[in-house]
Amino acid sequence: MKNLDDKDGPDQPDKRFETIIGLETHVELSTQTKMFCGCRLSFGEKPNSNTCPVCLGHPGSLPVVNKKAVEYAMKIALALNCRINKRTIFHRKNYFYPDMSKNYQISQHDLPIGIGGYVEINMGSHTRRIGITRVHMEEDAGKLVHSGATGRISGADYSIGDFNRAGTPLIEIVTEPEIKSPLEAKQYMITLRNILLYLGVSDCNMEEGSLRCDANVSVRLKDSDRLGTRTEIKNLNSFKFIQKALEYEASRHISLINSGKKVIKQTRHYDDKTQSTKVLRSKEEAHDYRYFPDPDLVPIDIDDCWIKKIKDSIPELPNQKEKRYKDKFGLSDYDSSLLSGDFEISDYFEKTLETYNANPKGICNWLMGDFSAFLNKDQISIKESRIKPEHLARLVRLIDEGKISSNTAKSVFKEMYAKGSDPDDIIKEKGLEQISDKGELEAIVEEAVKNNPDAVSQYKAGKVKAIGFIVGQVMQKTKGKANPALVNEIIIKKIS
Repeated sequence: MKNLDDKDGPDQPDKRFETIIGLETHVELSTQTKMFCGCRLSFGEKPNSNTCPVCLGHPGSLPVVNKKAVEYAMKIALALNCRINKRTIFHRKNYFYPDMSKNYQISQHDLPIGIGGYVEINMGSHTRRIGITRVHMEEDAGKLVHSGATGRISGADYSIGDFNRAGTPLIEIVTEPEIKSPLEAKQYMITLRNILLYLGVSDCNMEEGSLRCDANVSVRLKDSDRLGTRTEIKNLNSFKFIQKALEYEASRHISLINSGKKVIKQTRHYDDKTQSTKVLRSKEEAHDYRYFPDPDLVPIDIDDCWIKKIKDSIPELPNQKEKRYKDKFGLSDYDSSLLSGDFEISDYFEKTLETYNANPKGICNWLMGDFSAFLNKDQISIKESRIKPEHLARLVRLIDEGKISSNTAKSVFKEMYAKGSDPDDIIKEKGLEQISDKGELEAIVEEAVKNNPDAVSQYKAGKVKAIGFIVGQVMQKTKGKANPALVNEIIIKKIS
């Protein structure tokens, strides 16, 4: 029998089992100051430069709730279709926190700000509704840096602490345990990130830890109603890692069960180098945290008027935008879904339309086609591109006005992408403007017809495609600048 421990990889997935996943997503809010003090929030500053007695937990210091953070939390909860608790309170979560100098975390326990919502995710062939158990507020911990080759605490010579992040407003979004596959989990996270970006409450920068999740995973036989023993994978901070980690962990559970072993309730972490999970500690339960109401913070009472004000401030969300793209611009389901499904691309699309709104489909085609291909090749986001929305709008307009051909536009776009240049400047500099002067083209066509009698004969004999050869000769002569539709028209007129 195969000995399965942390050093062994899992077997192939066994189709008799199904995977059950619940996600706890942590979202750092983009407020100016921390959750319970006035310290500035700014990523990448000198260590411990944004701290005070409150976020360091000095005796006698008193926390004060950041109202903007509460409003952001309400906005998230409402956008996720949650009910708002009219009275919500903070608790102290007691645990050993090496990265939290006061050694407890202010969080919410039995009265979170939002409960009972859902998120709908698009799985291509179908839509899945994932239940949201709760949305609660808390504060983030600080950051430890471990000296050593692995960067982990085990084997480190020493560790240093940076408390700039301690006290950052944090929202935790907890799903019901009803996500059925690692792919669904990944799609849920992509959808959630998109909603949060639309709301403008977080930058959702996964590399900087603004958006990360803990995943609870278990497996069971498909004909069983009982949930299996779960393990938790901590701090997953990329969509790719979320899917990979869950695939590994589900397979590991199945392999253990098939080997006659028990799955042990544990907290684990995902190692992307070995593409496997490793045990961190035994899994805690809620009672291990010894929650009690924070005596320094009064309850927050939320009235209907406040809820309405926040609800009214929620912008158009992805599903609403998708519908508008179909209804207003006549875009297909596929185009509308892709555009609205990525906040940055959707934002770019809207900004491009502000300059030129006569051809939304043309702009969409560039965004989904050549533009996306270049971005994917360089592994950058559209925000990092050098092409300004007004320049893309101008390019599409130049094509629509017949000033450049589609082929020429591709070479212009390539230059725009490389240098961020204005398409008009590129066309002028390289002399790429399309030739649409009928008199000028007639002379060139005349010569091409004269020099290619065989093609003319073939066309007259019924081989319509033979005209393509003559068009090619004209395009060669004009270095691709001739208006192809006009060239066709002139050739047919001359030889018919």
